[in-house]
Amino acid sequence: MLNLYGMSLSEIEVLFERWGEAKYRARQLWEWLYDKRVFDFDAMTNLPKALRIRLAAETTLGVLSIAAEQSSYDGTVKRLYRLPDGQLIEAVLMEYDDDRRTACISTQAGCVMGCVFCATGQMGFSRHLSTEEIFEQAVHFATYLAEKGERLSNVVLMGMGEPFHNYEASLAAIHRLMSDLGIGARHITVSTVGLVPEIRRFAEEGLQVRLAISLHAATDEERAALLPVNKRWPLADLLDACNYYIHKTGRRVTFEWAAIAGENDTPEQAHALGRLLRGMVCHVNIIPLNPTGGYSGDPSSNAALDEFIAILEGYGVNATVRVRRGIDIDAGCGQLKAKIAQQGE
Repeated sequence: MLNLYGMSLSEIEVLFERWGEAKYRARQLWEWLYDKRVFDFDAMTNLPKALRIRLAAETTLGVLSIAAEQSSYDGTVKRLYRLPDGQLIEAVLMEYDDDRRTACISTQAGCVMGCVFCATGQMGFSRHLSTEEIFEQAVHFATYLAEKGERLSNVVLMGMGEPFHNYEASLAAIHRLMSDLGIGARHITVSTVGLVPEIRRFAEEGLQVRLAISLHAATDEERAALLPVNKRWPLADLLDACNYYIHKTGRRVTFEWAAIAGENDTPEQAHALGRLLRGMVCHVNIIPLNPTGGYSGDPSSNAALDEFIAILEGYGVNATVRVRRGIDIDAGCGQLKAKIAQQGE
């Protein structure tokens, strides 16, 4: 079966030519898939019935199947997808009051980076996803929203896996998000734990895509205890690469900070972070920790975070607390897969 979501318009034109169909039929199909976001061949009414029957028989719209789905009281939808080889990946759709509809998608099945507080990091690495497997996660949410008269507005590569460890496929998926789904570059965010060579490489791509860095600690000793990647690329190297990215793109960098009660939410940590980032064109996105079974930390209190932000402001470093979404449905990266795996055992 041919996966239409893995084909370009020109490839579909070649396919239709081989089938004896007019070239413009490929454009019609493309509009159904990516402009109207329709998933059902029978609904593609301007295509001849014989062509629709053949499409249903010889092609498929993607390779992902839903293994589990959860919906939150706040509108968040989390899906666990099964790939053809049996691997499981997660994707989350988050709805916000300002009409943003954001898909958080995965780039790998599992992750090799081993961040201690992350459910995905705790389960290890299985394999990279293909460009089509990454892109399709966003397509399915775009189609889901279109059925409700809504539009997918933002995409973050911040789900399972390290996007820059799967650089080529992640970059190709970003280009397809822009060209095929019409998501603007400034509405796409790629998150990395800090692969320094790839940050520099990404700076050279000439994209206006947002870059987010998983920071979580302000000293090498403390960061290495949470993120093993810091042993290879310490903070000095990481910040040097971030400044290079800012210089090349004119874009600010977002630093992700998983706030862990009593560990990295203290005034001492706030002062250390303020000194580290002072003068940099950046923003700190504070995310109260999503508890996981493999890590004993707890999320920070509102009072601790208020003090933390006030200290950063004294250094001229802007910070906000990200609204937590889907807490009641294990929306944190890797949590649903871990739960399903535990139930299976």
